[in-house]
Amino acid sequence: MRILLHACCAPCAVMPVESLGGESFEVTAYWFNPNIHPYGEWKLRKQALEQLSELVNLPVIYDDDYDLTASLQKLLSNPIFGERCLICYEDRLRAVAKTSVEKGFDAFTTTLLYSKYQLHEEIREIAVRIAEETGAEFLYRDFREFWGRGITASKKMGLYRQRFCGCILSELEAEKHRENTRNPS
Repeated sequence: MRILLHACCAPCAVMPVESLGGESFEVTAYWFNPNIHPYGEWKLRKQALEQLSELVNLPVIYDDDYDLTASLQKLLSNPIFGERCLICYEDRLRAVAKTSVEKGFDAFTTTLLYSKYQLHEEIREIAVRIAEETGAEFLYRDFREFWGRGITASKKMGLYRQRFCGCILSELEAEKHRENTRNPS
């Protein structure tokens, strides 16, 4: 069974790729992440996925559409954590579902289901809805059980490990969280 795996970043892709491969799925990663700001960060994350691709012989489809203006307009139209994330999930899941149908994959899934920091149930619900709307098949897996192993493996591989989800607001929130953790009031 051929699976198109949306990859938000290389570190989050390590264990889903291994897990799905262990189930005898033929995995191809899909890079579409116009939500990542700034552009230099987007390039670093793409390069890390290219590195992972070489290390584990992972085929990747790169969609390099980087419409910063559209991304920022969506972000700023609803800047509240959670609400803006749903818009971001929708865009990326719709893109991977559409591509999975166009390229003849049996199903799609996403590395967003790996991170303990993402809104897991919302991602699942959006993916199920988009699958119904597009005629794509959504393969659900809860990859969070591999969180610790994935961190260790990505560090051993020397992959670039980002410090925030993707958008500039998530970067600000992550930095404030780190500051508050270091200097509690």
